[in-house]
Amino acid sequence: MADETFSLMRPALPKAVKPGQLSVIVTYLEMTAPPTREPVARPKGDLALVRANPPSWSFYRYLYDTVGEPWLWHERRRLPRKELERSIEDPRVEVWVLYVNGTPAGYAEIDRRDAATDLAYFGLIPDCIGLKLGPWLLDTAIRLAWQGRTRKLVVNTCSFDHPKALPLYQSMGFVPVRHVVREIPDPRIGGPLPKSAGSHIPIVE
Repeated sequence: MADETFSLMRPALPKAVKPGQLSVIVTYLEMTAPPTREPVARPKGDLALVRANPPSWSFYRYLYDTVGEPWLWHERRRLPRKELERSIEDPRVEVWVLYVNGTPAGYAEIDRRDAATDLAYFGLIPDCIGLKLGPWLLDTAIRLAWQGRTRKLVVNTCSFDHPKALPLYQSMGFVPVRHVVREIPDPRIGGPLPKSAGSHIPIVE
């Protein structure tokens, strides 16, 4: 089991990468028991967390694309429609959508298809970042994920994500167990993302 010292250690990214490539650090985290702390207080306002059961392909892609574009989420943009539909229509996959004033504000995706339950995707629509919705949504998603026969809950984040993502996961009880450095093709160069995506990540051409 990783300890606090490990959780603070992340490998350094290479100083240079090939043109058209990106280096990324992926951190894998796990939680082996449900939280015993008090739930995060629900933010004020007109909030609703509703399961899309199942979401339509177009609505799911709206959520995935809008939430993920600033952080270079690209895998499911590449996924063929039929394959994506098979995933999100599986009853073991739960897509919980946060609405604020009747408008989608973010979502959490819980995947129960493997031995460990996976918090596969989590995030807020850019307009809603900074409104203190993230901790409550994450805490609620964690508690939903622990319902049923969950024995271990896993999640991963990477160095493309918001800088507060990893500390937030750790504050909720996730423990880092592994860091991996990868080099991937930049999805903004001849890929599914526009060059305006991920403005905090330089493009190497």
